Amino acid sequence: MSEKSTQGRSHIDSIVRQEEQALEQRSIAERFADAVGIFAGSLFFIGLHLALLTAWLLINSGKIPWIRPFDPYPFSLFAMIVAVEAVFLSSFILMRQNRMMRRGERRNHLNLQIDLLAEKEITKLIQMTRAICEKMGLENIMADKEIRELSQNTSIESLSQTLEERLPGP
Repeated sequence: MSEKSTQGRSHIDSIVRQEEQALEQRSIAERFADAVGIFAGSLFFIGLHLALLTAWLLINSGKIPWIRPFDPYPFSLFAMIVAVEAVFLSSFILMRQNRMMRRGERRNHLNLQIDLLAEKEITKLIQMTRAICEKMGLENIMADKEIRELSQNTSIESLSQTLEERLPGP
């Protein structure tokens, strides 16, 4: 992107505004789920869990003589705590993934709209170019089969149906 490209900067600004707006519109629960998901996915979280696991095992296996074990082998209290934590963490992570998936779907819809508009604009440009070539007597360009096909309006419904028919099923 050149320094003078105001179009590029304008598009970037628009994308940044949309992302900021999506972040601002999150509910308190979504913000909390995001924070938990980000923390749970950090190296600090893994290190903290490793330290707690090590301490728990050392204390409850009797390796530290001045601390009395409170959850002897098979560490049923520890197993219950880890199971409950896993349920909560997975719920928070799923909440975050669902929200991110919805944002991704909105982006995909926006991309589809832009692609359809661009396809229509390009088809119109090809039609205009063919008309200019016809006026100028450039018969070899007018006779080109691919250019002639590209200048036809594209039926999105027909393309979609053909794609559905030809794609392998699950």
